[in-house]
Amino acid sequence: MKKTSRKTKHGGKVEDIGKEIEAFLKRNPLASFKKRQLAKMLGYTSEHEYARFKQALRQLEGKGEVQLSGRRKFGSSERIETAVGRISFDKGGNVLLNAEDSSLGEDIKPQIVISPGGLGDAKPGDRVAVKIGGGSGKVLVAKVTEVLEREEKMIVGNVERVGSSYKIILRDRDLPSSIDISKKKLKGAEAGDKVVARLLVDKYSGFSAEVVTVLGEAGDPNVELQSIAAQFNLRKDFPHEVIGEAESITEEISSKEIASRLDLRDELIFTIDPEDARDFDDAVSLKKISDDLLELGVHIADVSHYVREGSVLDAEAYKRGTSVYLTSGVIPMLPHKLSNEICSLNPNVDRLTYSVIMNIRPTGAVVDYKFAKSVIRSKRRFTYEEVQKIVETGEGDHAATVLEMNKLAKTLAKIRSRAGSIDFDLPEAKFVLDELGRPVEIIKKMRLDSHRLVEEFMLLANKTVAMHIGKHGVKAKPFLYRIHDLPDPDRIRELAVFVSHFGYNLNYDGTVGQKQLQRLLQSVEGKPEEYLINDIMLRSMAKAIYSEKNIGHFGLAFKYYTHFTSPIRRYPDLIVHRLLHAYESGKELPDLRGVKKMLVDVCRLSSEAERHAVEAERESVKVKQTQFMMDHVGDEFEGTVAGVTSFGMFVEVDDLLVEGLVHVREMDDYYTFVQGQFQLKGRRSGKVYQLGDRVRVKVLRVNMERHEIDFALC
Repeated sequence: MKKTSRKTKHGGKVEDIGKEIEAFLKRNPLASFKKRQLAKMLGYTSEHEYARFKQALRQLEGKGEVQLSGRRKFGSSERIETAVGRISFDKGGNVLLNAEDSSLGEDIKPQIVISPGGLGDAKPGDRVAVKIGGGSGKVLVAKVTEVLEREEKMIVGNVERVGSSYKIILRDRDLPSSIDISKKKLKGAEAGDKVVARLLVDKYSGFSAEVVTVLGEAGDPNVELQSIAAQFNLRKDFPHEVIGEAESITEEISSKEIASRLDLRDELIFTIDPEDARDFDDAVSLKKISDDLLELGVHIADVSHYVREGSVLDAEAYKRGTSVYLTSGVIPMLPHKLSNEICSLNPNVDRLTYSVIMNIRPTGAVVDYKFAKSVIRSKRRFTYEEVQKIVETGEGDHAATVLEMNKLAKTLAKIRSRAGSIDFDLPEAKFVLDELGRPVEIIKKMRLDSHRLVEEFMLLANKTVAMHIGKHGVKAKPFLYRIHDLPDPDRIRELAVFVSHFGYNLNYDGTVGQKQLQRLLQSVEGKPEEYLINDIMLRSMAKAIYSEKNIGHFGLAFKYYTHFTSPIRRYPDLIVHRLLHAYESGKELPDLRGVKKMLVDVCRLSSEAERHAVEAERESVKVKQTQFMMDHVGDEFEGTVAGVTSFGMFVEVDDLLVEGLVHVREMDDYYTFVQGQFQLKGRRSGKVYQLGDRVRVKVLRVNMERHEIDFALC
């Protein structure tokens, strides 16, 4: 937190200091502080300042506007002594509470540790209520008072024998590194097997486990991929009643339904998607109204027409939260009958949609818009590569419209850029598989103009929907937003140090704006370290989440933003469709309090589901990368030093996006880690390796069980 001069801020008046103290404590209602600690947090460090600070604190205490604990710690008079969240572990084995309410601390994000013996019979993943019983500042101690929701926590790991006893070795970051298991509860599993087990808890003896499924031999690539779905509780199969409800839905659209909608079946509307996509959420259209006005249409699958609130389909979609795209295949949010057939905007068939139709100047300014339940008939299923070819050559199906779309998309991108929108450009790994599913080639997928075209139109539609509701401020109706908070100052400070080793200067004085980060990304464009710095910057940012409270989207530089454009694969989009239609049709929602509670739950669960999906997708990519490298032990590659630690340096192979470790024991000298400089320095040779260095490495060994690759310098 930036410390400022009291004199320049408020002239040192006691009442103003009191207001600052009170505001700070209210912003951090879980925290309490010793007198000196609080003064230091607020920047009152000189003896003169501290004397006036104490005077202000005494006045607040006398009025009852601050609370004093038995240990002479000061907190807000509105101090929160309870919290709700989910149980997890850190790497040290400490039991933590992942608190749900972000308002528990605006300046200080407290870590809530469950006290020894304070867990009761709660398990990792359970949603619990706790009572804060001690601690201060950034670490608070709590005790579980109630288990609100039980999670049937399954763990995935490798069985290991230790003498006459057994353990399950885990990779899950929310759990301890290992769990004891009795031989009786192995259910036939042997040392070296990868298993799915039920986590058991005893308030006296702690955690144990019971094997549910033996997946196979740890290290087998197919077993490793199966284990990812199990680890993140991803269910590929749907319950019978969900399949039954999906199968009962007819694809035929009645004439009555068509008559009630905006009929766009004769319009030139088409989809643009990846080559291997099977579920098409969105379609686009563009036509000229006059020399100075275009009509842009973004037409989204009307999933809410088929997945009704309160249905078993809706309950299952709510649980899943999102579709998950693993390298081994898609785990969909909705059954195939809906996701790939009835709802998917397949070409040359009638489909129900929810359209955002915007009148837009060639300069990119939206002058008018409307929302309409519609029916379309897509005229073409384009792949990104097909559209890119049209953009580059000017020839192909509907070339004039595609070229006009591309021109408009570039204009919209420039508008976003001028506003400070941060555009990360990170390549993705695409795997070419043989008939047995083994990776034989890794291709670096790059963003094309065709990708950007679709992105810009979807961004604009999402922004328009959110602005339509959110612009009413405190009078805005309950809604679901996609928000992105300001970056954490400590993470940005670390980023500034990191990029300085590449010769870049990120001026950081306690705050950072989008345009500063934008300029940094522009300065690294085309350089060898471009993707590394893009990745590190992205990791330095706050995570975008769903929330019923709008704070804007820092990364996009949007005041209002939501997710409207992918209801086949994201549950929040389905909720946004329902709410928007209810408000637009003038439907009175009888229980606004119930709607608000529903939004809190949907935002929380959907944000969790998204986090798990991202982690599972990342882990599945790592499995395929590791499997690919098994066939390249002894081969040499060019790479970039992407990370430096006390035990070695991580090198990313440029063309494959594969990362491996060069351990210090494999290096030609005794290398010591230079703290704060991201360097390893040879004791005898004085040779230095640092971030961004170009190196040539040889694949030394591959550990499929741990998804790890070891390199040696050539």
